[in-house]
Amino acid sequence: MTTNSTNKLKLTGLLLLVSLGAFAQPSDRYLSRNEYIDMWKNEAIAQMVAHKIPASITLAQGILESGYGNSELARYGNNHFGIKCHDWKGETMLKDDDHKDDCFRKYETANESFDDHSKFLAKRGRYSSLFDLKTTDYKGWAKGLKKAGYATNPKYANLLIDLIEENELYKYDAMFAVASNKEVAKPAPVSGEIAVVKPQTYIHATKQSSNNIKYVEVGPGDTFYKIAKEFDMGLWQLYKYNDLSKADILQIGDRIYLQPKRNKNKAKEHVARSGQTMRDISQLYGIKLKKLYKRNTIIKGEQPVKGQVVLL
Repeated sequence: MTTNSTNKLKLTGLLLLVSLGAFAQPSDRYLSRNEYIDMWKNEAIAQMVAHKIPASITLAQGILESGYGNSELARYGNNHFGIKCHDWKGETMLKDDDHKDDCFRKYETANESFDDHSKFLAKRGRYSSLFDLKTTDYKGWAKGLKKAGYATNPKYANLLIDLIEENELYKYDAMFAVASNKEVAKPAPVSGEIAVVKPQTYIHATKQSSNNIKYVEVGPGDTFYKIAKEFDMGLWQLYKYNDLSKADILQIGDRIYLQPKRNKNKAKEHVARSGQTMRDISQLYGIKLKKLYKRNTIIKGEQPVKGQVVLL
Protein backbone atom coordinates (compact mmCIF):
# COMPACT_ATOMS: atom_id res chain seq x y z
CA MET A 1 0.00 0.00 0.00
CA THR A 2 1.39 3.45 -0.96
CA THR A 3 1.92 6.29 1.50
CA ASN A 4 -0.91 8.28 -0.10
CA SER A 5 -3.27 5.32 0.20
CA THR A 6 -2.34 4.86 3.87
CA ASN A 7 -2.94 8.55 4.61
CA LYS A 8 -6.31 8.45 2.83
CA LEU A 9 -7.32 5.40 4.85
CA LYS A 10 -6.37 7.11 8.13
CA LEU A 11 -8.26 10.24 7.13
CA THR A 12 -11.35 8.21 6.23
CA GLY A 13 -11.19 6.41 9.58
CA LEU A 14 -10.81 9.69 11.45
CA LEU A 15 -13.79 11.23 9.66
CA LEU A 16 -15.85 8.14 10.46
CA LEU A 17 -14.99 8.39 14.15
CA VAL A 18 -15.86 12.08 14.21
CA SER A 19 -19.15 11.35 12.47
CA LEU A 20 -20.01 8.56 14.92
CA GLY A 21 -19.07 10.81 17.82
CA ALA A 22 -21.50 13.45 16.60
CA PHE A 23 -24.33 10.94 16.83
CA ALA A 24 -23.16 9.47 20.14
CA GLN A 25 -23.07 12.75 22.04
CA PRO A 26 -25.70 15.49 22.37
CA SER A 27 -25.11 18.78 20.62
CA ASP A 28 -23.18 21.45 22.50
CA ARG A 29 -25.65 24.08 21.29
CA TYR A 30 -28.58 24.69 23.59
CA LEU A 31 -32.12 25.11 22.29
CA SER A 32 -34.20 28.22 22.83
CA ARG A 33 -37.81 27.93 23.94
CA ASN A 34 -39.12 28.80 20.47
CA GLU A 35 -36.82 26.25 18.83
CA TYR A 36 -38.06 23.58 21.21
CA ILE A 37 -41.70 24.39 20.45
CA ASP A 38 -41.09 24.34 16.67
CA MET A 39 -39.23 21.05 16.98
CA TRP A 40 -41.86 19.18 19.01
CA LYS A 41 -45.23 20.80 18.26
CA ASN A 42 -46.12 18.23 15.58
CA GLU A 43 -45.26 15.35 17.90
CA ALA A 44 -47.40 16.91 20.62
CA ILE A 45 -50.33 17.23 18.19
CA ALA A 46 -49.87 13.60 17.11
CA GLN A 47 -49.96 12.51 20.74
CA MET A 48 -53.10 14.59 21.28
CA VAL A 49 -54.88 12.83 18.42
CA ALA A 50 -53.79 9.40 19.63
CA HIS A 51 -54.39 9.86 23.37
CA LYS A 52 -56.56 13.02 23.80
CA ILE A 53 -53.97 14.85 25.88
CA PRO A 54 -53.89 18.57 24.97
CA ALA A 55 -50.86 19.37 22.84
CA SER A 56 -50.38 22.51 24.94
CA ILE A 57 -50.04 20.43 28.10
CA THR A 58 -47.54 18.06 26.49
CA LEU A 59 -45.42 20.96 25.22
CA ALA A 60 -45.61 22.90 28.48
CA GLN A 61 -44.62 19.84 30.50
CA GLY A 62 -41.77 19.15 28.09
CA ILE A 63 -40.54 22.74 28.38
CA LEU A 64 -40.79 22.75 32.16
CA GLU A 65 -39.40 19.29 32.85
CA SER A 66 -36.57 19.37 30.31
CA GLY A 67 -35.61 23.04 30.29
CA TYR A 68 -36.47 23.30 26.56
CA GLY A 69 -34.69 20.00 25.93
CA ASN A 70 -31.46 21.21 27.51
CA SER A 71 -31.51 19.28 30.78
CA GLU A 72 -29.01 16.51 31.40
CA LEU A 73 -31.85 14.01 31.49
CA ALA A 74 -33.15 15.15 28.09
CA ARG A 75 -29.75 15.45 26.41
CA TYR A 76 -28.30 12.16 27.61
CA GLY A 77 -31.41 10.09 28.29
CA ASN A 78 -33.94 11.56 25.80
CA ASN A 79 -36.30 11.87 28.78
CA HIS A 80 -38.27 15.10 28.34
CA PHE A 81 -40.88 14.58 31.07
CA GLY A 82 -38.90 13.52 34.12
CA ILE A 83 -40.60 10.12 34.26
CA LYS A 84 -38.95 7.87 36.82
CA CYS A 85 -38.37 4.13 36.43
CA HIS A 86 -41.34 2.67 38.35
CA ASP A 87 -42.03 -0.61 36.48
CA TRP A 88 -39.74 0.30 33.56
CA LYS A 89 -37.89 -2.60 31.86
CA GLY A 90 -35.72 -0.53 29.52
CA GLU A 91 -32.49 1.38 30.02
CA THR A 92 -32.23 3.71 32.98
CA MET A 93 -30.32 6.77 34.11
CA LEU A 94 -29.48 7.80 37.68
CA LYS A 95 -29.81 11.42 38.69
CA ASP A 96 -30.27 13.28 41.97
CA ASP A 97 -33.84 14.54 42.33
CA ASP A 98 -36.12 13.99 45.32
CA HIS A 99 -33.44 11.58 46.53
CA LYS A 100 -29.84 10.87 45.64
CA ASP A 101 -29.47 8.69 42.52
CA ASP A 102 -33.17 8.58 41.63
CA CYS A 103 -33.85 6.20 38.75
CA PHE A 104 -35.19 7.71 35.51
CA ARG A 105 -36.26 6.11 32.25
CA LYS A 106 -33.87 6.37 29.31
CA TYR A 107 -35.03 6.29 25.68
CA GLU A 108 -33.33 5.71 22.34
CA THR A 109 -35.09 8.76 20.86
CA ALA A 110 -36.97 11.75 22.26
CA ASN A 111 -40.04 10.69 20.24
CA GLU A 112 -40.22 7.59 22.41
CA SER A 113 -40.25 9.84 25.45
CA PHE A 114 -43.27 11.75 24.12
CA ASP A 115 -45.11 8.50 23.37
CA ASP A 116 -44.26 6.98 26.75
CA HIS A 117 -45.41 10.17 28.50
CA SER A 118 -48.85 9.83 26.87
CA LYS A 119 -49.11 6.15 27.79
CA PHE A 120 -47.88 6.86 31.31
CA LEU A 121 -50.83 9.24 31.85
CA ALA A 122 -53.36 7.08 30.02
CA LYS A 123 -52.60 3.85 31.87
CA ARG A 124 -52.54 5.18 35.43
CA GLY A 125 -55.87 5.37 37.18
CA ARG A 126 -55.07 8.51 39.13
CA TYR A 127 -55.07 10.51 35.87
CA SER A 128 -58.20 8.87 34.41
CA SER A 129 -60.55 11.76 35.24
CA LEU A 130 -58.44 14.11 33.11
CA PHE A 131 -59.43 12.25 29.97
CA ASP A 132 -63.05 13.31 30.53
CA LEU A 133 -61.96 16.92 29.96
CA LYS A 134 -61.95 18.60 26.56
CA THR A 135 -58.62 18.87 24.77
CA THR A 136 -59.06 22.66 24.91
CA ASP A 137 -59.33 22.68 28.71
CA TYR A 138 -55.63 23.15 29.42
CA LYS A 139 -56.33 24.77 32.79
CA GLY A 140 -58.33 21.76 33.95
CA TRP A 141 -55.53 19.46 32.82
CA ALA A 142 -52.83 21.53 34.53
CA LYS A 143 -54.70 21.61 37.83
CA GLY A 144 -55.62 17.93 37.53
CA LEU A 145 -52.01 16.88 36.96
CA LYS A 146 -50.93 18.74 40.09
CA LYS A 147 -53.81 17.31 42.14
CA ALA A 148 -52.99 13.78 40.96
CA GLY A 149 -49.40 14.19 42.10
CA TYR A 150 -47.50 14.41 38.82
CA ALA A 151 -45.10 16.91 40.42
CA THR A 152 -44.32 17.94 43.99
CA ASN A 153 -44.01 21.66 43.23
CA PRO A 154 -47.11 23.34 44.75
CA LYS A 155 -47.06 25.90 41.92
CA TYR A 156 -46.86 23.28 39.15
CA ALA A 157 -50.32 23.98 37.68
CA ASN A 158 -49.71 27.73 37.49
CA LEU A 159 -46.30 27.22 35.93
CA LEU A 160 -47.87 25.12 33.17
CA ILE A 161 -50.70 27.60 32.60
CA ASP A 162 -48.28 30.53 32.40
CA LEU A 163 -46.11 28.69 29.85
CA ILE A 164 -49.14 27.86 27.73
CA GLU A 165 -50.44 31.42 27.72
CA GLU A 166 -47.08 33.17 27.33
CA ASN A 167 -46.29 31.04 24.27
CA GLU A 168 -49.89 30.69 23.00
CA LEU A 169 -49.56 26.91 23.06
CA TYR A 170 -53.35 26.61 23.29
CA LYS A 171 -53.51 27.24 19.53
CA TYR A 172 -52.24 23.70 18.96
CA ASP A 173 -55.14 22.27 20.98
CA ALA A 174 -57.51 23.75 18.37
CA MET A 175 -55.92 21.48 15.78
CA PHE A 176 -57.41 18.33 17.33
CA ALA A 177 -60.53 18.39 15.17
CA VAL A 178 -58.55 18.98 11.97
CA ALA A 179 -55.80 16.47 12.70
CA SER A 180 -58.30 13.74 13.66
CA ASN A 181 -60.49 14.43 10.59
CA LYS A 182 -63.39 15.67 12.68
CA GLU A 183 -65.69 18.59 11.92
CA VAL A 184 -64.13 21.92 12.83
CA ALA A 185 -66.19 24.11 15.11
CA LYS A 186 -67.47 27.37 13.63
CA PRO A 187 -66.36 29.93 12.69
CA ALA A 188 -64.83 28.11 9.76
CA PRO A 189 -61.12 28.54 8.94
CA VAL A 190 -60.25 31.30 6.49
CA SER A 191 -57.94 30.56 3.54
CA GLY A 192 -57.06 27.15 4.92
CA GLU A 193 -55.96 28.51 8.29
CA ILE A 194 -57.15 26.96 11.54
CA ALA A 195 -59.57 29.08 13.52
CA VAL A 196 -58.11 29.53 16.97
CA VAL A 197 -60.36 30.63 19.80
CA LYS A 198 -58.32 32.35 22.51
CA PRO A 199 -59.33 32.14 26.19
CA GLN A 200 -61.62 34.86 27.42
CA THR A 201 -59.71 37.88 28.69
CA TYR A 202 -60.58 39.62 31.94
CA ILE A 203 -60.61 43.38 31.28
CA HIS A 204 -59.12 45.36 34.17
CA ALA A 205 -60.34 48.66 35.54
CA THR A 206 -57.38 50.86 36.49
CA LYS A 207 -57.57 52.24 40.02
CA GLN A 208 -55.41 54.57 42.14
CA SER A 209 -54.04 53.96 45.62
CA SER A 210 -53.97 56.56 48.38
CA ASN A 211 -50.43 57.25 47.13
CA ASN A 212 -51.80 58.04 43.65
CA ILE A 213 -50.22 54.91 42.13
CA LYS A 214 -52.08 53.07 39.40
CA TYR A 215 -53.04 49.47 40.11
CA VAL A 216 -55.45 46.74 39.01
CA GLU A 217 -57.12 43.94 40.93
CA VAL A 218 -56.53 40.35 39.84
CA GLY A 219 -59.54 38.76 38.17
CA PRO A 220 -60.56 35.21 37.18
CA GLY A 221 -57.95 33.43 35.06
CA ASP A 222 -55.42 36.24 35.39
CA THR A 223 -51.68 35.65 35.01
CA PHE A 224 -48.69 37.98 35.19
CA TYR A 225 -48.31 37.60 31.43
CA LYS A 226 -51.91 38.64 30.70
CA ILE A 227 -51.66 41.78 32.82
CA ALA A 228 -48.25 42.70 31.39
CA LYS A 229 -49.53 42.24 27.84
CA GLU A 230 -52.71 44.25 28.46
CA PHE A 231 -50.76 47.24 29.75
CA ASP A 232 -47.77 46.83 27.43
CA MET A 233 -45.37 46.19 30.29
CA GLY A 234 -42.50 43.83 30.89
CA LEU A 235 -42.99 40.94 33.30
CA TRP A 236 -39.96 42.18 35.23
CA GLN A 237 -41.80 45.45 35.91
CA LEU A 238 -44.78 43.70 37.49
CA TYR A 239 -42.49 41.54 39.62
CA LYS A 240 -40.35 44.50 40.74
CA TYR A 241 -43.18 46.97 41.38
CA ASN A 242 -45.04 44.41 43.50
CA ASP A 243 -42.16 42.71 45.33
CA LEU A 244 -42.96 39.40 43.63
CA SER A 245 -41.19 36.73 41.60
CA LYS A 246 -42.30 34.49 38.74
CA ALA A 247 -42.75 31.68 41.27
CA ASP A 248 -45.50 33.58 43.11
CA ILE A 249 -49.16 32.79 42.45
CA LEU A 250 -51.80 35.44 41.83
CA GLN A 251 -55.02 35.32 43.83
CA ILE A 252 -58.31 36.89 42.79
CA GLY A 253 -58.56 40.32 44.39
CA ASP A 254 -54.80 40.84 44.73
CA ARG A 255 -53.65 44.41 44.12
CA ILE A 256 -51.06 44.64 41.32
CA TYR A 257 -49.32 47.98 40.87
CA LEU A 258 -48.54 49.22 37.36
CA GLN A 259 -46.08 51.83 38.65
CA PRO A 260 -43.28 51.80 41.25
CA LYS A 261 -44.46 52.17 44.83
CA ARG A 262 -43.39 55.24 46.82
CA ASN A 263 -41.02 55.63 49.76
CA LYS A 264 -43.73 56.67 52.23
CA ASN A 265 -47.45 57.37 52.63
CA LYS A 266 -49.49 60.31 53.92
CA ALA A 267 -50.72 58.08 56.73
CA LYS A 268 -48.19 57.88 59.55
CA GLU A 269 -48.76 54.42 60.94
CA HIS A 270 -50.72 51.19 60.61
CA VAL A 271 -51.85 48.72 63.27
CA ALA A 272 -51.14 45.20 62.01
CA ARG A 273 -54.03 42.76 61.85
CA SER A 274 -53.82 39.04 62.54
CA GLY A 275 -51.87 37.25 59.79
CA GLN A 276 -51.00 40.48 57.96
CA THR A 277 -47.51 40.51 56.44
CA MET A 278 -45.16 43.39 55.74
CA ARG A 279 -45.81 42.93 52.04
CA ASP A 280 -49.58 43.09 52.66
CA ILE A 281 -49.08 46.47 54.31
CA SER A 282 -46.70 47.55 51.54
CA GLN A 283 -49.37 46.76 48.93
CA LEU A 284 -52.16 48.33 50.93
CA TYR A 285 -50.43 51.71 51.21
CA GLY A 286 -48.29 51.64 48.07
CA ILE A 287 -44.99 51.80 49.96
CA LYS A 288 -41.82 50.06 48.82
CA LEU A 289 -41.32 46.97 50.93
CA LYS A 290 -37.61 47.58 51.57
CA LYS A 291 -38.40 51.09 52.84
CA LEU A 292 -41.06 49.70 55.16
CA TYR A 293 -38.59 47.25 56.67
CA LYS A 294 -35.90 49.92 57.04
CA ARG A 295 -38.25 52.45 58.65
CA ASN A 296 -39.36 49.91 61.26
CA THR A 297 -35.92 48.37 61.87
CA ILE A 298 -37.40 44.93 61.21
CA ILE A 299 -35.21 42.19 59.73
CA LYS A 300 -36.24 41.34 56.19
CA GLY A 301 -38.52 38.32 56.21
CA GLU A 302 -39.89 38.89 59.71
CA GLN A 303 -43.58 39.74 60.05
CA PRO A 304 -45.48 41.96 62.50
CA VAL A 305 -47.69 40.49 65.21
CA LYS A 306 -51.33 41.41 65.73
CA GLY A 307 -51.62 44.91 67.19
CA GLN A 308 -48.07 45.96 66.35
CA VAL A 309 -47.74 49.56 65.15
CA VAL A 310 -45.99 49.74 61.78
CA LEU A 311 -44.57 53.12 60.82
CA LEU A 312 -45.40 54.22 57.29
